[in-house]
Amino acid sequence: MTIDAGDVVIRTEGLRKVYRTGFWMRRVVGLESLDLEVRRGEVFGIVGPNGAGKTTTIKILTGLQAATSGHAWILGQPYDVPATRQKLGFLPERPYFYEHLSARELLDFYGRLFGVERARRQRRIDELLERVDLTRFADVALRKYSKGMVQRVGLCQALLHDPELIILDEPMSGLDPLGRALVRDVILEERARGCSVCFSSHILSDVEALSDRVAIIVKGRLRGVGTVEELIGHRVRYVELRYQGAVDPGGTLLREDDRGRVVRLAPDEADRAVAAVVRAGGRVLELVPVRETLESVLLDEVDAAAPVDEKRMGVL
Repeated sequence: MTIDAGDVVIRTEGLRKVYRTGFWMRRVVGLESLDLEVRRGEVFGIVGPNGAGKTTTIKILTGLQAATSGHAWILGQPYDVPATRQKLGFLPERPYFYEHLSARELLDFYGRLFGVERARRQRRIDELLERVDLTRFADVALRKYSKGMVQRVGLCQALLHDPELIILDEPMSGLDPLGRALVRDVILEERARGCSVCFSSHILSDVEALSDRVAIIVKGRLRGVGTVEELIGHRVRYVELRYQGAVDPGGTLLREDDRGRVVRLAPDEADRAVAAVVRAGGRVLELVPVRETLESVLLDEVDAAAPVDEKRMGVL
């Protein structure tokens, strides 16, 4: 069954994946009732701890694994329709390429597989290698490349045929700060030309910087989805009070120096602590609210999901 893609390039409904593991082939749930939508023209980030189901989701969407149940569509077509992948660019977490080939030779090989016409293929290869700062290494065998350089070649491969949708599994893996900056720029450039990007990453600062929306997956379940602002909200995680004076306002002492003491307080303790310092004749130098981050939200979701772990590992 096809669907009207419209403004949605990826849609899953009730997606479930069950693995069998161990000598007794015990069933373990990798994904449970996953409902996702990725909109046309957006950068969509997927975050979660190891084993959360991020790579499983990506493998199903790219046709590398079959779902146990549920449905998924790519650009309006069922995920397992081969023609769908003609408009899809994909970079796996650990790409493996023929090491005896140079970057130029490898990309030419993939360009021919994609059916890209020769003259256009050569122009596109030169352009992409320049975008990821590999032009001077274009004719060097991949066996001499660092992991980060191979990762950048993999990104070129994913973009070679001008796909409508790019799916990247841990695209920042193995990259140094320069490489990460280059990949971030490429992702934003692709979004600017109207391409949709779905990627997973453990580097939450990159997810926050790049993503229009983010999905949090923990233990195979979707725990939250929205913009970073929507996920974080305006919640204050704690307050840091810097003061001078011989008084204990409560909270946890973080540091003490010639500028006074800094204590960490729960948000509802701040007013009482400030009043205590003032009453004792001390000076309040600074009161700084520390807001939630994507990392703190993710850790909270991991903690909240912990009690269901036993159910997932049992017989279903």
